[in-house]
Amino acid sequence: MYNILTLNKIAACGTDLLPKADYAISDSEANPDAVVVRSASMHEMELGSNLLAIARAGAGVNNIPIDKCSEKGIAVFNTPGANANAVKELVIAGLLLSSRKIVPATEWIKTLKGQGDEVGKQVEKGKSQFVGPEISGKKLGVIGLGAIGALVANAAVALGMEVYGADPFLSEAAKKRLSPEVKIAANNDEIYKISDYISIHAPATPETKGMINADNIAKMKDGVRILNFARADLVNSADILAALKSGKMAAYATDFATDDLLCEENVIAIPHLGASTPESEDNCAVMACNEVRNYLEKGEILNSVNLPNVSLDKTGDALITIISKASDGIADKLAAAAGAAVANKASGTKKDMAYTILDVKGEADIAKLEAVEGVIKVRVIK
Repeated sequence: MYNILTLNKIAACGTDLLPKADYAISDSEANPDAVVVRSASMHEMELGSNLLAIARAGAGVNNIPIDKCSEKGIAVFNTPGANANAVKELVIAGLLLSSRKIVPATEWIKTLKGQGDEVGKQVEKGKSQFVGPEISGKKLGVIGLGAIGALVANAAVALGMEVYGADPFLSEAAKKRLSPEVKIAANNDEIYKISDYISIHAPATPETKGMINADNIAKMKDGVRILNFARADLVNSADILAALKSGKMAAYATDFATDDLLCEENVIAIPHLGASTPESEDNCAVMACNEVRNYLEKGEILNSVNLPNVSLDKTGDALITIISKASDGIADKLAAAAGAAVANKASGTKKDMAYTILDVKGEADIAKLEAVEGVIKVRVIK
């Protein structure tokens, strides 16, 4: 029996994939084998000795202590692409809101309540203060062409925009997902220089923190409009506000409201609604629960943020899975230490971590495997 802890409400279409005969699912399990989480922070949570996996029902994993999990041999999964369409739709909404001054206009028109037949006249008199440009024919720069960025780029093309994208890690497979009308920029500086609108879809890393700052804003067109539906840390909000006040920037739309941005003119702050659709929550729950089940039952890793994608069919008596530090020849060292006939093996590395699966016949020498230098966790799946 596997014990699963849910830290947020996880859609039943996901948890129903875990057979009741083999899985006990609870929001109060004290020593779980796996955790399924959405946005709840796990940084202060004690990671028990039984914990094998954490699945984030969403893409971002800044609420999970990744380094600590790696040290303890805990696989951390996310669900890339599961909420991509939901975020794309909100970005397109933000694109239009940033152009047409819809938010201040709807707030203003509420002030006309009670004026009866005069409302129509007041509307015609006052609407000119909310004039905003059309997006068709304008240049949109998309920074980051992953699952969400690619969808945004393609949707903007369909809306008549001239779209440029920049991504230093763009793969050939990712290129094929893009409309042929999306032009690939050499770097972010090219995006800054040519774009009327910029949509950020970069991951939050030490390298990208504060990437939208005074220096880079200075490279942009006057009147640029910036959309940030990726992560709050990607922008320096003080520099954003300064650019808005000076007129260098026309609008800033974000799904990450911070206190300093609230009630500021030309800021459209949305309360993190990117993945808040029933379809997205269902997709994330299904993917997360499948990842957990495949890892617990078969040792398969797919979409882990701290371990490589590795899978292997069982043909012998057991699968032995080993999480270790990456080193030259680690898979061969583990196979030699197994003390059983190794019918097959599969291994991979991700940064400084390695994951190896041994398909063995007979009883493996677990103690000897655990003694191999760099080994963190050994598990037997029969």
